[in-house]
Formats: sequence, structure tokens, C-alpha cells
Amino acid sequence: MRPTLDIVALRSLVAVADYGGFHRAAGALALSQSAVSQHVRRLEKTLGAPVVERDGRRTRFTAHGTQLLEEARLILGAHDGAVRRLLGEDGPAAATVVIGATEHGADQILPVLTEAVRAVRPGAEVRVRIDRSVRLTDAVERAEADLAVYVTEATAAAGTPVGALPLRWYAAPGWTASAAAPLPLVAINEPCVIRRRALTALAAHDIPATVVAEAGYLAGVLDAARAGLGVALLAVPGGQHPEGLVPRDDLPAVSPVPLSARPRRGADPSLTGTAIEAVRALLASRETDRAA
Repeated sequence: MRPTLDIVALRSLVAVADYGGFHRAAGALALSQSAVSQHVRRLEKTLGAPVVERDGRRTRFTAHGTQLLEEARLILGAHDGAVRRLLGEDGPAAATVVIGATEHGADQILPVLTEAVRAVRPGAEVRVRIDRSVRLTDAVERAEADLAVYVTEATAAAGTPVGALPLRWYAAPGWTASAAAPLPLVAINEPCVIRRRALTALAAHDIPATVVAEAGYLAGVLDAARAGLGVALLAVPGGQHPEGLVPRDDLPAVSPVPLSARPRRGADPSLTGTAIEAVRALLASRETDRAA
């Protein structure tokens, strides 16, 4: 008998990739971290090969893990799509709504999206996905997400403009740059719109700069900046400073980065329309607060 892949374990594996680690995946799935670890070990036992490995404080997918992750997304997309089609958009199982947001501003955008979804569907189970913009729009295209809010310039996918996130420079308290060396920059690895904006703004003001640390996700950039490795250009909706960092107003101002929202094909327009308007109102209010 051929081995069978556990769909619950596959969902945990995808969450580890989408949220950047076991701890954040566990929080998103409302599971313990040990449960998520057990799910991944179950998959490794089924395949007879490791799928993740530690790389310092980070989790890295092995070659087998990367291949499994691709298949897991297809399996979950087919499964969830089948449930929606069989039970209908308003059926009990279709009460699950998946919303996604770029890491930049997700801590403020996702609560607003969740509240908007529940206002339209009070009994809905809301699942969230935090990821890079291209992956979010791909998830919407594959019907793995009902709605995604993403950085407009990061993808060619068509969407509805919802506003913009202000950008500001940050560094560790007391951090100073050497006048004899290029400005050290920490950033998300390419492709990244905010990284490009940072380098372009510095070059326009004849400030030599070099990327000294890069990470796949925002959490790694924050860690590197807190460690004093360099400065980071960050999105700061509402003017709330990232913990452990202070603003640097001695560097060139950078214009806000636009965001768009994209619903999946066939999604309930009353639900997605309400969610989009809620995000638009949030970003407009944050812009008003910043200007005040």
C-alpha cells in the first residue's frame, strides 16, 4: 500500500513556509508549536527524508521539503476549492475565509480585514496568511486565498488601490554609521520594492550604501537592525515605531509605498468589497494621523 500524505500535516507545513517558522505557524493555526513539529515529522516519516532543517535561528527547507511544499499547495488548493464548490459559498464549510496581507503593516491591516469579514459573515472562520506580495497574488489566482492586500509595485497582478504605507528609516538606539564606509543597509532579499526604494533614495542623495544583511522575511530584517548591523527602511502605518528601534531622520525621505487588494475570481463581492473599503479607511486614517 502506497503511503498517504496527511492533509492536516500538509497544512502545517505550508504554514511554516508562509509564516517563516514553527512558532508563527503555530499561532496562525491555533496549535501548539510541538503539534506543528509533530506534523512535519510525520511527513518526514512518510517520505523517509528530512523536509526542514535548522540554519542558525531560522528554518530552511531541504530539497525534498521544497518539492513537498509545492505539491502541498496544489493539494490544499484542490481540497479547499472542492469543499467550496460542493457546499457552496454560503454553506457551513465555506464559512472559512482566507485573507492575506504583505508583512508591511500586517499587524494593523489583518485585524481590520478580519473584522470586516466577520461583519459580513458573522460565523466565518477567518484564516490569515502573511507573505510576500507575489506569493499572495499567486495564492489568490489559485483560489487558495479569498483576498490579498499587497505592495502594488511588487507584482504585475491587477488589483484595486487601497492606499499607501509611509516609509521611514530605523536603526538600533545609539547606532552610528562610519563616515569612512558606505552606509550599511539591512533589507529583505530581492525582489523587494522597499529595498529598491531605499537604495534609490540614498543614491539620489549621493550617499554610498551597501546591503550588509538580508532576510527572506521582515522579522529577519528587524532582528538584524536591532543587532546594530545597519539601518532599515520600514513601513510604519500610524507612526508606531518597531520595538527596539528608533527613527533616523538624518536620512533622505522616501515616498509612501502604494498597496492594492485583489479578490479571488468568484469571491462574494459583498465580502471582498467591505474588506477593501475597511483597509482603505484604515490607511486614510493613518495618513491623516501622520499629517496631523
